[in-house]
Amino acid sequence: MRKILIVVDMQKDFIDGALGTQEAQAIVGNVVKKIGRYDSKDVYATRDTHQEDYMDTLEGKHLPTAHCIEGTEGWELDAGVAQALEDAVIVNKPAFGSLVLADLLQEENDREALEIELVGLCTDICVVSNALLLKAAMPEVEISVDASCCAGVTPESHEAALTTMRMCQIQVTNWK
Repeated sequence: MRKILIVVDMQKDFIDGALGTQEAQAIVGNVVKKIGRYDSKDVYATRDTHQEDYMDTLEGKHLPTAHCIEGTEGWELDAGVAQALEDAVIVNKPAFGSLVLADLLQEENDREALEIELVGLCTDICVVSNALLLKAAMPEVEISVDASCCAGVTPESHEAALTTMRMCQIQVTNWK
């Protein structure tokens, strides 16, 4: 069984930029260590990727803080994470969840059975969205999330997302 790691949106805007939090800053070291436990060919990462017209999009109308605008400093991965992800497959995604990522991993799973672990930001938006997409695409694949390598918009919404994932048969490790 091939073990895959998905590193979700470990970008500057979510760590110490426009939407950064202390909780996000606190998990960076854990994420870098986690990446180091995987072979680079088994690591995928996402980047939240918006364009200059972000504020005119439906998401921008509900979250009126410009962030992760492609090509800006805030769109870049955290430097330590980027170094650890040097040989990883990077998927830019314009929405919370990535259908491209789900398709890539479904193709990989068709060739060789996978087990998937997710880490990253934000637990309650993009991590949960990708975990649920992957579970829907591959219901027989073991999917897990490491709570010690995730942070939500708030501690409460982080906890709620972990509960939601657990209820949807996604294993949550290093939690409580």
